Amino acid sequence: MGGGALQPSLLGLLLLPRCCCTAAGPAGAVWPQPQAQRSPLGGGRCLVPARRFRFAAANGSAVGPGCAVLDAAFQRYWPLLFGCPRPTSPGDNGDPHCLLLIMAVCPMSCSWLPGVLCVQYYINETEIVDFPRFPHRGLLLDTSRHYLPLRAILETLDVMAYNKFNVFHWHIVDDPSFPYESSTFPELSKQGAFNAMTHVYTASDVRTVIEHARLRGIRVIPEFDTPGHTLSWGPGAPGLLTPCYLGATPSGVYGPINPIVNSTYQFVTSLFQEVSSVFPDFFLHLGGDEVDFTCWKSNPEIRAFMREMGFGEDYKKLESFYIQRLLNIVSSLGKGYIVWQEVFDNDVKLRPDTIIHVWKENGMLYLNEMANVTRAGYQALLSAPWYLNRISYGQDWIEAYKVEPLNFPGSPEQKALVMGGEACMWGEYVDVTNLTPRLWPRAGAVAERLWSNETVGNVEDAYARLAEFRCTLLRRGVQAQPLFIGYCDQEFSGA
Repeated sequence: MGGGALQPSLLGLLLLPRCCCTAAGPAGAVWPQPQAQRSPLGGGRCLVPARRFRFAAANGSAVGPGCAVLDAAFQRYWPLLFGCPRPTSPGDNGDPHCLLLIMAVCPMSCSWLPGVLCVQYYINETEIVDFPRFPHRGLLLDTSRHYLPLRAILETLDVMAYNKFNVFHWHIVDDPSFPYESSTFPELSKQGAFNAMTHVYTASDVRTVIEHARLRGIRVIPEFDTPGHTLSWGPGAPGLLTPCYLGATPSGVYGPINPIVNSTYQFVTSLFQEVSSVFPDFFLHLGGDEVDFTCWKSNPEIRAFMREMGFGEDYKKLESFYIQRLLNIVSSLGKGYIVWQEVFDNDVKLRPDTIIHVWKENGMLYLNEMANVTRAGYQALLSAPWYLNRISYGQDWIEAYKVEPLNFPGSPEQKALVMGGEACMWGEYVDVTNLTPRLWPRAGAVAERLWSNETVGNVEDAYARLAEFRCTLLRRGVQAQPLFIGYCDQEFSGA
């Protein structure tokens, strides 16, 4: 699952041209910090002629020759290092617009290129041993509250790879809009998207995201959250949502999915059959959070069902009734599932391999939740302290960086059940205009916490490396916001 291990970003950071060393931090600093990095005394370095430089998998590599993911990564990183496409043959100078750069990086060429600055590339003599601490290192994007254009998602996947994130949690639909274009139920997006022509993700868009992610070692896990957070589903699926009542009369308002009618389960079976075939990952995120019981309580048919089932006035039992049937449906499709912590808190019967996603912060109480989840034998993901949509004045990345996912009371066996975590970017106040600077480099704090050894935690050292990495992102065209006072030799130009 450690897809980030396929990213040759260590070379991308170490092979910096001398002219690009910045004032922000140590030149060639690595982010996230590797498990082990050793340089000999004296700090030797080697000149790297760009024309002759090649990436290659090591002899005996487990992936073997012809690995499409590695080959694609090699193609991407060559221009990131040297500023132009890689020559296709030893005698080829590549893109003619890059001719002078390619000629100039070779020392023997400088004598016969008058007036051309000779830019020399060096690689530090460094031995790196690296692997991820946690197998699940995710980033959630919310595309319902504000639609994010396809290009913004693809650019985010690029930067996720630079940070060794390996799971894209796509919170694709919610109350405000339903931008997923379903082949089974096309009316869902026609009636539920902000704009059925311009603000939807077509089947082609979804395939593009999945493939773009795959070539960067990133899994795509979609979330279709039910029974709450489904108001946008109603216009395209008549009869799915619960009619709310004002006294004895329908109020014209609708609440969560109606859990007492068979048509609901026929609908969700068909929808998740489609979703399971479209998204190849083993896991689906099924949500299950923040169900408002007000509408259910107002509906006379649901109250009668509650009496019939012996649920009394405990509407958590009705929620559990729905969730259990949904989980059985998804299990029958051969998929695993992730659910928000309320599903666990409400004592829904779960498969032993269920992953519980902890999101409620309440100070440090999320640590108690992690202890409870793992004590019950379930795998856990942590997001509670990593809601990056919440901002404050100052260096708020530090609080995210100082989180230790295993800092809860429990046995070694419990700690082993923590799969990792996710940074979350919810969309109430975030769209394409501010997504990138709000994410980066702040999300990098979470990336290092999930990748690097637990002993890596010095904030001053992290600041220097993250500031340097932010400059690297600027050089790659990523509009990453500053951490604090300072500058990069190449500021963001927007070009």
